[in-house]
Amino acid sequence: MARELVYTGFMSLDGVVDSPGGTAEGHRSGGWVMQTPFVPEAYSLKGEEIEETSALMFGRRSYEAFAPIWPKSEDHAAYKELPKYVVSGSLGDDELVGDWGEITILRSTEDVAELKRGEGGAIFIHGSAELARRLAEADLIDRYNLLVFPVLLGAGKSIFSREDREKQNLSLRESESYGNGVVKVVYDVVR
Repeated sequence: MARELVYTGFMSLDGVVDSPGGTAEGHRSGGWVMQTPFVPEAYSLKGEEIEETSALMFGRRSYEAFAPIWPKSEDHAAYKELPKYVVSGSLGDDELVGDWGEITILRSTEDVAELKRGEGGAIFIHGSAELARRLAEADLIDRYNLLVFPVLLGAGKSIFSREDREKQNLSLRESESYGNGVVKVVYDVVR
């Protein structure tokens, strides 16, 4: 049985995933998650994921953003020793951090497909909108764990292609809404 590849993230209602906690990349509204009233149960999905995650995957830019912070973060301590995969055609081994467990560079979508065919549990993709879009186009994403925030940003990175392509159906595994307007949706990709 193939390993499951799961995209997890915060998303605006119009599909933007970048800059949820700070610096804006593709729009002027960085920090949009922090501008939503905090309701602890709205983030329970993140705690549930920690128990299910057997490895993490990032694109280069997300790795470079998280690697200086997550190894020292108490919120991400459970991830410290998990295997990590960075999908990049240009990142060098000498650019990897040394205090964050085993890190492997994958050079292509084909390398990700090979990893999925191996043994092991679920691999969770954090951030990495462009990588997630490429992997979805290659039919490698198996599930989306999303916390959808009640905000429209109008611009920014999305994990979903804007190209005209064959329809892809999703099956709702789980959903819940919270008092701050955040909606948790967990979708399996139908094949």
